Amino acid sequence: MLDLSRLLPGPYATLLLADLGADVVKVEDTGLGDYLRLLPPAVPGAGVGAAFAALNRGKRSVALDLKRPEGRDAFLRLADGADVVVESFRPGVLDRLAVGYDVLAARNPRVIVCAISGYGQDGPYRDRAGHDLNYVALAGALGLNGAGAAAPPHPLSVQLADIAGGGLYAAIAVLAALAGRAADGGRGRHLDVSMTDGAASFLLHDLAAAAVTGTNLRRGEELLIGGSPTYRVYETADGKFLSVGALEPKFWGALCEALGRSDLASQANAQGEERAAVAAEVAAAIRTRTRDDWVARFAGLDVCVEPVLDNDEVAAHPLHAARGSFVDAATAGGGTLRLMVTPAARWSGAAPPRGPAPRQGEHTRAVLAEAGLASTEIDRLVQAGAALSS
Repeated sequence: MLDLSRLLPGPYATLLLADLGADVVKVEDTGLGDYLRLLPPAVPGAGVGAAFAALNRGKRSVALDLKRPEGRDAFLRLADGADVVVESFRPGVLDRLAVGYDVLAARNPRVIVCAISGYGQDGPYRDRAGHDLNYVALAGALGLNGAGAAAPPHPLSVQLADIAGGGLYAAIAVLAALAGRAADGGRGRHLDVSMTDGAASFLLHDLAAAAVTGTNLRRGEELLIGGSPTYRVYETADGKFLSVGALEPKFWGALCEALGRSDLASQANAQGEERAAVAAEVAAAIRTRTRDDWVARFAGLDVCVEPVLDNDEVAAHPLHAARGSFVDAATAGGGTLRLMVTPAARWSGAAPPRGPAPRQGEHTRAVLAEAGLASTEIDRLVQAGAALSS
């Protein structure tokens, strides 16, 4: 698998596929390479940023200048034997470089090219620049995120469009295309993955409800976005927080009893000012103890309450520790970095993450040799500046 993508969406997709066993060759340019290499904080001794190390572990790196005829020809040689090519340029860039889907498929009819873009390969926004914040804005997700209708929308804490709308859907599309190719005489595919489409798809139940009622969903007022006292975040005595998801009557009743407020058990579906009053009563009760005191109090009870963890608490939490969700992965500098195992790789006997993130061009010579280039050809590419070997 050849990965021409940079930053987050494409590398996340190919990380998932690498953890599932794919041989991912990261094709970078001979200049800066993937910009994520430079994003701080840097991993001590590894020469790359932590985000790059996390997203690109277990991959190999080839550095080619596709703007040079020699670099383009070398890439075509690699693509001749590839099952999948993943790219995240704006639509049309690969065609202008003479390595687009039509060129690749004419040489290798089995190739699957997965194009990840902000707004899709067609439509009025195909050439428009954007980032995750823009995609979730147009998807409708940003407009629902915030303290309430009177407060402005607030950026989501994770890059929903990049990671899920782009990366996750791209991995699913590639796996489906590989399965389809096996059943369709070996014919490849050109996959169009739009991050905006992907982000919008996560609102399908909200959009369906709005279509039925004919009303606009209001930020902070709907059932699952803070509108109900049964499903929201409450502050504890020590300034930390609890997530309360006691939607069903049995959970809400058990929670009210544990809070010493059984009188509120019948008020789960209160509306208007009464609903705000119920939420205020629950908030006052929860503010009487610290977060960890409540965790101990709720242990063993069916109340759908969990602590809101700070990110430095996640890896050590008993749930993640018991499931082996984090491993100490090797880095290029000889050290280790605690990284999360991608959930897609969980099955009996699954191998731990493979190898550190590569140096730029670390595997140029080996990968080009595997594609049939002679050592003298590779030498000429490096000498001409069309390839980089570190």
